[in-house]
Amino acid sequence: MASLVPCPHCGSRPKEEFTVKGAALPRPAPDAGEQVWMDYVYLRDNPRGRYEEFWHHTSGCRRWLVVTRDTATHEIEASRDVAFGTSPEARA
Repeated sequence: MASLVPCPHCGSRPKEEFTVKGAALPRPAPDAGEQVWMDYVYLRDNPRGRYEEFWHHTSGCRRWLVVTRDTATHEIEASRDVAFGTSPEARA
């Protein structure tokens, strides 16, 4: 895994400052059915290649980020603040 993560607020920081919180998937509507919520909470794909994940800068600015990482090489392509939304791919 890459040793430095580009935080948009703090600059490049060691990965040990972050906590990975899983796939950056769009949250279902509150009134979505039980099966939709079960899938959202418990089911995940295991893709090879480019993938977006929620990361929390636990030991830094304490902001939530969306980090784009290659799951095969662990190379980090980009990161952005969650406040700026998810990518079109994550919304599909």
